[in-house]
Parts: sequence; structure tokens; C-alpha cells
Amino acid sequence: MTEKFEAIYFDGLVNKKRRVTLAFGPTLDICEDGAVLSAWSYADVRSIPAPSDVMRLRAIGAAQLAQLEVRDPESQREIERRCPKLADDEALHADGSTLKIVGWSLAATVSLVGLIWFGVPFAADRLAPLVPVAWEKRLGDAAEGQVREIFDGKSCASPKGAAALAKLSQRLQDASGLRLPATIEAISSKSPNAFALPGGKVFILAGLLEKAQSQDEILGVLAHEFGHLQNRDHLRRVIADGGIAYLFGLLFGDVTGGGAIVLVGKTLLTTANSRDAEAQADAFAAKTLDRLGRPAKPMGELLLRVTGKEKDGFLTILNDHPLSEDRLAKLAAADKATADPVLTDDEWKALQKICD
Repeated sequence: MTEKFEAIYFDGLVNKKRRVTLAFGPTLDICEDGAVLSAWSYADVRSIPAPSDVMRLRAIGAAQLAQLEVRDPESQREIERRCPKLADDEALHADGSTLKIVGWSLAATVSLVGLIWFGVPFAADRLAPLVPVAWEKRLGDAAEGQVREIFDGKSCASPKGAAALAKLSQRLQDASGLRLPATIEAISSKSPNAFALPGGKVFILAGLLEKAQSQDEILGVLAHEFGHLQNRDHLRRVIADGGIAYLFGLLFGDVTGGGAIVLVGKTLLTTANSRDAEAQADAFAAKTLDRLGRPAKPMGELLLRVTGKEKDGFLTILNDHPLSEDRLAKLAAADKATADPVLTDDEWKALQKICD
């Protein structure tokens, strides 16, 4: 007779914790609302590091990040009884994932040593480039929920405005050679802000569109955000803010745990990038705009314009992009246009009214 127990399941494809039922039959069936989400062969099930009261499992052949968490002692005993190779050290996947995991663990260990000897920034700079894109996207997905809650704004998608934003986004991606696909979304918030999240999501708020006097100002800001995505600056900030707790979470597999996730939204919205990160993002934006034949000077003009009464407020664009005389001077020097604007006048007007 099939026995059933409750557990927590992460399918490794989307950032979602699912409460499931385990059915012990010919295979370990992971079920939700009566439907089998996945069936694991008992011989393929392996345990992975977890807190003392949690049994965390993976399976050969399952999605690389798929995990099952079991807390009930009776369930744990049943799994131990049925899974003959639970503690086996053989490859978790036949495609070489064990080597990836070992390599990742070694890299994280090196970064941890760097943290001890040289501080968090050293570790963050070296750890960020090693984080798999799939994990980066999961952190971004988690932060997205916090962003929407903080701004309490709805996604803006008037047909003509959405079409203009999509055109702008595609032209930017084609010119930038970004390392991963990006998605730009407008939110109906009065805050004059634009920012990116790990994994490729960029938000532009209605307040910034209202303050913009030309499409080149918005084009420059978005190109700058692409620079942060390209350089993984936001991921570095999350790691640096999380410090030892975050590094240990990565090292021991707690990527889906709440500790790392909670840090993301707070860090990205309340801490500033370093001057070096801003300079590199400016340089990336300038090169992208040059390929489009558009000037970088308007971006500096927009940043300067929002240094009025908003500059000491919460969640303005200056939280992410602190101004400096050197930055403004470099942006002001790039004032030549060699090609037509990306959008027509009508498309630009539609973009400004995307939230209407």
C-alpha cells in the first residue's frame, strides 16, 4: 500500500517553493493536488548538505537545481529505508554536474578565505562572476516580488507605449551585446527611478519618464542599467551585503533559503554602487549609445535634473547612481549624434504615456 507524507519541493526551473505530498510506490512520486510532478527512482536519490533537522535530497537525472526538503522524522526514516545509495558519493548527474558542484564549492571556499583575509568586497568581486546564471535569475525573481510590494505599482502596458518600449529594448540589446537576455518593464510609480535586478530584469518607473525631456535621456539610463547587468554589479552588492551568511548559504547549498532572498530587495534598493562600478556602467552605456549613433550627454542631464528636491529622498535614481563631477564631465563630453533617434516622435510620446 502506498504511503504518503508531506514535503517541500523546488523543481529547479522556477523560483517557487511547493508544498507537495510524497507517495512511496515503485518510485518516489512527488505530487501536488493529486498530480505527479516528478517521479524519482529510489536508486537515484542522493542526500545533500542541510540543517540537522532537514533531509535535503536531489536525484540523478532531475533538473540540476531540483531539491526536496523533508522534515518529518518518519518520512526521513522511510526514505533512508528505500533509497540504497542515499549517501553515495558517485556523480549526481551523468553530464558532469558533480565536477561543476565541486568546482563551485572550491571557488566559494577560496572566496571565503578571501573574505577572512581581505574583506567582503574582495570575496564579492571574485564570487559574483562564478554564480551560475540560473541562480542569478532566481535571486532576481525573488527581488522582483519585493520590488512590486515596495513600490505598490502596477505594470504599465498601454499598447503603443509597450510597443515603443519593446523597440527601445531590442535596439539596446542588439547594440550592447549583453551577456544575457534582458526584459524592461514600466511600473506606475511616481518615484523617479530605474534599476536592474540580477538575472536580466530592468524596471523603469513612471516618475522618471515624466521627468525625462527626451528619449535619449531614457535611452542612456537604460544603457547604463545594461552596463550593471553586464558587470553583475547588483549581484556583487547582494553578496557584499550578505557577507559570511550569504557565502555559507551558497557554499552549503541553501540558495533557496530565506536568508539570501531577504537581502536582495533591501540591498538593491537602499545601497549605492561604487564609483568604479558607476564609471564602468557609464563606459558601457557610452559604447552602446555610440553604436546607436546617439549621445550620452542627455543621461547626465537627466541625472542632474533629479538632484533637486528628490536627491535626499528615498528610492530616487540617485540611490543607485550617485553623481560626481567627473561622471558629469565625461557624460557631457559625449554630446554628438550621428544617427536618427531610436524612436519616432509619436513612439516617444507613447512611451511617456505608457502608464496612462
